[in-house]
Amino acid sequence: MLRPDPTFLGVPFATDAAGADVAVVGVPHATPYAPGRPSHATEAPGAVRAALGWYGADTSRWDFDAGGPLLGGATVVDLGDVPGDLQDGAGNRAAISAAIGRTLIAGAVPLVLGGDDSVPIPVLEAYDGHPGLTVVQVDAHIDWRHEVDGVTHGFSSTMRRASEMAHVKRIVQIGARGPGSARAEEVEAARAWGAVLHTARDVHAQGVVPALEAVPEGSDVFLAIDVDGIDPSVVPGVILPAFGGLTYQQVLDVILGVAARGRIVGVDFVEYVPAKDPAGSGAKAIARLASVAVAAIMQGRR
Repeated sequence: MLRPDPTFLGVPFATDAAGADVAVVGVPHATPYAPGRPSHATEAPGAVRAALGWYGADTSRWDFDAGGPLLGGATVVDLGDVPGDLQDGAGNRAAISAAIGRTLIAGAVPLVLGGDDSVPIPVLEAYDGHPGLTVVQVDAHIDWRHEVDGVTHGFSSTMRRASEMAHVKRIVQIGARGPGSARAEEVEAARAWGAVLHTARDVHAQGVVPALEAVPEGSDVFLAIDVDGIDPSVVPGVILPAFGGLTYQQVLDVILGVAARGRIVGVDFVEYVPAKDPAGSGAKAIARLASVAVAAIMQGRR
């Protein structure tokens, strides 16, 4: 693993996750559509780590978003970044799964900072053998393409690949809007598999409660947050801004609502593009949401 500077909120760097409740793992590279070309989100882990350095992980501070102390009393370490090879998507996936697998064996919950939306595929593969995982995705797109230009593990295929994993039993997708890579056949495939789709319009009209009710009570949940699911007024730095996204408060409600219904066993934040966010406001929003996610994880570990 590559040591980060700074770490997320200034938490300690560690070479393993032993004794930690939550372990931050940066994943700049996963499966490129064009070998040799860096992902648009390669610089995201470092930008999100640095965004809130002004207050650090001072757990004496009260977090009014989470309704408790900052980070919820969690012991958090930063394991650094998984090394990647721009020419070797399969090798990147193996390295990512191995890093997440070691974290899970150590008993910590992974908090993954991507990287583009191909990152969750090998992250979820590391949960192989789990008796039953619910994936809750926040995203402007449903990511059900089987392949794009012959690449089957790119960022348009994330939920399609997840649906093929025996340990993934349920998929709840929140925030779809506008056009993306999905065609009618992908929408039909998602619904035929049993994915529950709540568009951004649904959320704005009905709130997040109907979507949360699709999460089985007491289930183990992996929370996959593609930040283009959030409105670009909050996170402008994405490759394909789509108007009408979820508000910061709605994403908070998803995170805390999932924790109230089940147990969060993993979280990722992907698809942030620092170059499209020169003021860094999106990085701050993502880092805040990640901080609340740590507190939400602790609800299920008590």
